[in-house]
Amino acid sequence: MEVFPLLLVLSVWWSRTWDSANADSIIHIGAIFDESAKKDDEVFRTAVGDLNQNEEILQTEKITFSVTFVDGNNPFQAVQEACELMNQGILALVSSIGCTSAGSLQSLADAMHIPHLFIQRATAGTPRSGCGLTRSNRNDDYTLSVRPPVYLNDVILRVVTEYAWQKFIIFYDSEYDIRGIQEFLDKVSQQGMDVALQKVENNINKMITTLFDTMRIEELNRYRDTLRRAILVMNPATAKSFITEVVETNLVAFDCHWIIINEEINDVDVQELVRRSIGRLTIIRQTFPVPQNISQRCFRGNHRISSTLCDPKDPFAQNMEISNLYIYDTVLLLANAFHKKLEDRKWHSMASLSCIRKNSKPWQGGRSMLETIKKGGVSGLTGELEFGENGGNPNVHFEILGTNYGEELGRGVRKLGCWNPVTGLNGSLTDKKLENNMRGVVLRVVTVLEEPFVMVSENVLGKPKKYQGFSIDVLDALSNYLGFNYEIYVAPDHKYGSPQEDGTWNGLVGELVFKRADIGISALTITPDRENVVDFTTRYMDYSVGVLLRRAEKTVDMFACLAPFDLSLWACIAGTVLLVGLLVYLLNWLNPPRLQMGSMTSTTLYNSMWFVYGSFVQQGGEVPYTTLATRMMMGAWWLFALIVISSYTANLAAFLTITRIESSIQSLQDLSKQTDIPYGTVLDSAVYEHVRMKGMNPFERDSMYSQMWRMINRSNGSENNVLESQAGIQKVKYGNYAFVWDAAVLEYVAINDPDCSFYTIGNTVADRGYGIALQHGSPYRDVFSQRILELQQNGDMDILKHKWWPKNGQCDLYSSVDTKQKGGALDIKSFAGVFCILAAGIVLSCFIAMLETWWNKRKGSRVPSKETSSLQNEATSERKNAWPLRPCLKLGTNTWRSQASSRGLHQSSQLGRPLDDP
Repeated sequence: MEVFPLLLVLSVWWSRTWDSANADSIIHIGAIFDESAKKDDEVFRTAVGDLNQNEEILQTEKITFSVTFVDGNNPFQAVQEACELMNQGILALVSSIGCTSAGSLQSLADAMHIPHLFIQRATAGTPRSGCGLTRSNRNDDYTLSVRPPVYLNDVILRVVTEYAWQKFIIFYDSEYDIRGIQEFLDKVSQQGMDVALQKVENNINKMITTLFDTMRIEELNRYRDTLRRAILVMNPATAKSFITEVVETNLVAFDCHWIIINEEINDVDVQELVRRSIGRLTIIRQTFPVPQNISQRCFRGNHRISSTLCDPKDPFAQNMEISNLYIYDTVLLLANAFHKKLEDRKWHSMASLSCIRKNSKPWQGGRSMLETIKKGGVSGLTGELEFGENGGNPNVHFEILGTNYGEELGRGVRKLGCWNPVTGLNGSLTDKKLENNMRGVVLRVVTVLEEPFVMVSENVLGKPKKYQGFSIDVLDALSNYLGFNYEIYVAPDHKYGSPQEDGTWNGLVGELVFKRADIGISALTITPDRENVVDFTTRYMDYSVGVLLRRAEKTVDMFACLAPFDLSLWACIAGTVLLVGLLVYLLNWLNPPRLQMGSMTSTTLYNSMWFVYGSFVQQGGEVPYTTLATRMMMGAWWLFALIVISSYTANLAAFLTITRIESSIQSLQDLSKQTDIPYGTVLDSAVYEHVRMKGMNPFERDSMYSQMWRMINRSNGSENNVLESQAGIQKVKYGNYAFVWDAAVLEYVAINDPDCSFYTIGNTVADRGYGIALQHGSPYRDVFSQRILELQQNGDMDILKHKWWPKNGQCDLYSSVDTKQKGGALDIKSFAGVFCILAAGIVLSCFIAMLETWWNKRKGSRVPSKETSSLQNEATSERKNAWPLRPCLKLGTNTWRSQASSRGLHQSSQLGRPLDDP
């Protein structure tokens, strides 16, 4: 029993040693904790350590502190320790104690002008009662209440009224101050409710045993009837033991309904309470906003919180009390206030104050420091921490969880609604069981037009519109099975719904929040933000993000026949033909071949060129070359021509049958890496928020979303985004644009486009789904979800999907080029260049023919000269060559022999020939 005082003395000594080691710091705060609140001290030190490592808030300054522990029921000790802290010099006092000592510390802080941040503690997790601190509008009130006021009376009254209870019993543990619910008891008494009170002793088993021993059977039955409706105001541990005892002793049946209210119930407690109870259980607890992005849970603005406090899987974080969370946020609030004072250069040095002297003066800088703290605000583990004019924290939210009726243990728990002092109850708490038979029920359905989920099928003037689509088919399947009828209308603003600046919701979700509709159905995705304000059924279709793009138009290449070879290769081939022709001529000139008698072919340069070209295009021809060198040359040339022509033929077939894909965008990664095609989505939609959250997450490994967010957020989203999905689809069809939207919607648009001008890309992994939205706490959610699961298991849901997304559509969803063609026949466009080459050859040959005719006539009308007569005689004797000017070499003699005729020109050219071998 002597160990704890020793630890307390050592802790105080260590704190003061810390003070002396950091005497040079200008930021020093004091803390007073209840001697049972060791975890408050741990969290306090962790918060100071986190902020001292954050150079963005205090820069080079460091926070020092002094911590002391007191008996929460000893106000004199609390005041004495506070005076000791003020004597050391502090800028603010943080206290986490009970109401007994809070009033004394408030008076001291007011007298010494020291800002006092008070965090009310409850004993052993018991629900709080109001402290009743005296508040005044004068300037001498220096105490700020960090924890919000106790709203248990308001919450219980609202829930009991919603359940329409008229008779119930309230159980409370021995540590709870029953005066805390006096206001509630007065109000229910005025409304004529029958309320009984019973204190639960520490020895619950003994208490239950005493009931059975002292009550007669008739009294015990009446007591059991009273227990059908009960409210438990006690700490979680006592509640677990009490529920276990009454269930095991058969004091309650499966038709009972109990309400447990306590701010300090964590997730582990909820699961344990549900596991031990039977019947219906409603749990009311204080809740705090948690970032949906896991990587952002430990960040609040420019401050990083220790992972032991913000990680929900950490054992330390799971067992933290609410006072621990407010301790951390209080230190964070003070650090920001100190930062503000340092920036404004209105710093007041700490002064050593004495509480014992009668003429001691208060701290001169107290009022300025208090105003800076009151005007500041931070976002921390408890959400928004700020103070009103009365010095209290107005931000508080209660979560209402519950189960359905059931006799089995371990039933599932779900969120029924939430409550806050501003908007009251958000949700429907219907205390009745719902069967599959919904005959006679008429539901009001709100929707948003989105192909192919919801479309107008018939719009006759004066008659209600008729709707069709995949979501309508699902709704009809539920209606036919459950027997309900529905009236459907379109959301006034044609939006799905997003939170507004004032905290309200617009669109389809807003219609459900304001209870103007019972259910909402369309291409509505299930998101965490929407689940906070409405209920969703199980998903009836998977959801993924897709992109709609326009197919690449087919380019017309008139000279596709030249495509197999590059221009440089064509130039090399043409040069090779000329070079080989010249070499063949030179080889025959150096070693003339023997020609057969009567052969009309001569070894001229023209004939050599023509022969090489003819063999290259595989047209054959007479082979006049009989020398070995020439044959070796031609053999190599034919092998070269065979390889070139074969390669050309193979590549030409590939080029003419396979269309080149001009678009390089085949995935979201490709889309994010390019900037030639702008892309966007519907402004303030679920897709817009999804890309924003991913893109602004500094811990996202894939930079794809950050690149996409930069494009989508150009000009604050007004440049590339649209207001409706149809506008985005039209923008893709008639412009250079890519539309990011629901993959299912885009696939339907691409399948049913008459021109097959679209194709889609997207993710293959579905991280969310489409669901039916209902009011918070709606009794229809479970039965709707059960029927949707049945439709999926028996294959009916797949039949409905194939109706709107057929597998064998007229258009290819994933090809970036037009595939709507019959067979594989080649069109005239592929061979236009061949015909152009043929036409050019015909035109050129006709022109040359006319030129030759004109030339011959012109020459025939003139008297030929001796040189001209020789040339024309040579052309006449060698008609095949048709070469107008040809020097004839006479090998051996090197002489010209020509004869002239009186009627025309005639040349008999005879090449020198070697004598035949015998």
